[in-house]
This record gives sequence, C-alpha cells and structure tokens, in this order.
Amino acid sequence: MERFNRENISELIYDRLKEKEAELKQAYQASKHHIGYFFIDDVLPEALAKQCYEVFPKPSEMRCLKSIREYKYVSAQMDAHHQLLEEVIYAFQDEKIVKFIGEICEIPALYADNSLYAGGLSLMAKDNFLNPHLDNSHDAERERWRVLNLLYYVTPDWHADNGGHLEVWPDGPKKEPVVIESKFNRLAIMATHDTSWHSVNKVQVDRSRCCISNYYFSDTPLKDTDRFHVTKFRGRPGDTVTNIILDLDANVRMLVRKIFKKGIRKNPHVYKK
Repeated sequence: MERFNRENISELIYDRLKEKEAELKQAYQASKHHIGYFFIDDVLPEALAKQCYEVFPKPSEMRCLKSIREYKYVSAQMDAHHQLLEEVIYAFQDEKIVKFIGEICEIPALYADNSLYAGGLSLMAKDNFLNPHLDNSHDAERERWRVLNLLYYVTPDWHADNGGHLEVWPDGPKKEPVVIESKFNRLAIMATHDTSWHSVNKVQVDRSRCCISNYYFSDTPLKDTDRFHVTKFRGRPGDTVTNIILDLDANVRMLVRKIFKKGIRKNPHVYKK
C-alpha cells in the first residue's frame, strides 16, 4: 500500500471537499439557524480508511470515561498509537482544509488545535453512549471559542441498527433529534454554540465504532448570545431524574469555573508532546 503522510492525506480530503462544495454549503446554510451541520461520504480512499480502523487502538489502550453523562473510550496521546492515525488527524488541520471549511460555513477566521484539546480518538463499544450535551465553549486557556466539531468515522460496515450514531437536537433536548449515521469513511461537521445540543445513541452490537475527531476554534463566537460555559449534559426526553442530576452537576462545575477561571485541574485530554 502507498505510504501516506499528512500532506498527501490532506490533498485527498481537500479534493473530496472541493468536489462536493456546493452541496456542503447548501446543507450548512439550510441548518445553520438551528445547528449548522453537514456530512460527506467517501472522504478517503477505501483502503486507507480501512487501514485507519485496522490500526485503531483497543479499548484497553485508551482512557475509559464512564458516568451518568457518558460511556466511551478516548485518547489524545497520538504517539502512543499507530503513526497513520496521527497523520490523518493532523491532515484535517492542514491550513487549506481549515480555510476551505471556514468558507463553507462562512466563518472567516478558524484555527485548528494542535494540542487536540478534547479531540483525538474515540471508541464506543457495546452499551456505550453519550448523553445530549453542549460542548465546552472555549479552548483550554479560555482564549478562543470552540466553533466546529469534526468527526471522521472509520468502522467498516457500520449500519443504522448498530447504534452509536451522532444525534443533533435542533429544537433542544426535550424534542426529537436528527440522526446522522456514523457510516464508514464519513466526515460529519457540526457547529458548536450555546444551543448546539448533540449526543450519540447507545451502541447495540458487540463491535467498536471508531472515530477520529478535531475541533476548530475562532476569536469570536458563532452567535451573539454565546457566553462561556462548561460542557453541559442532559438526560434524554422524559428522563427527569437524570436531568435533575446533570443540571446540578453542570451548575457546580460552572460555579467552580467562575471562581477558578481555568478550573482546579488541567483537562488531561490533550496531546502531551
């Protein structure tokens, strides 16, 4: 197989995005008044996408996050894993990719995140889930606004009834979500702001849904109403007890951040080079 690096991988991504530019702009514009999002399939050559899955770390090689909020496996320490995964993740940070996606979403100044704060690799196995939530509004230093979430899925033959799919909630988490399937070789991009509720439904099969993720940041928020907030979770519609617990959880963490601007401990989910 041809040896790939982030430079030639970024060319492949750019060419595919450019090919679908008009459709992607239309999709984002049609959804931006609630939660701006779009997705594109066949992002990389099939063999390369499959290789990403074949070298993806096992759950035992990742950090498990398990609570009432979420249940999944994550890693941002890319040098602990196969080099291909690092090349792919940073291909999405290539300047021309970042600029082009900014043009699609009409966001004039975007910045990739070399530290992979809250990005990197995620794996969801059977019964894993991610409750409806709003992402933390800022980067680790509270200097830039988090504005786009990029999710690239690499598990072959991942079907609708497998679960583990991205859900966006354009009318809020008390209504019904739009499901974006975590299809193999699909890139999903969504805006993050003060009403961009999203989640991942429970994985129903004994397989791993693997994802390579990035966040893009900006000097200004996407919406005038945006204010600093920590990651805020909710339960699913009708789950009153979970909602009460998660509301209290968010309020306590927000109070801490009002006192300690950068928190009382650094988020460990960064790439320590």
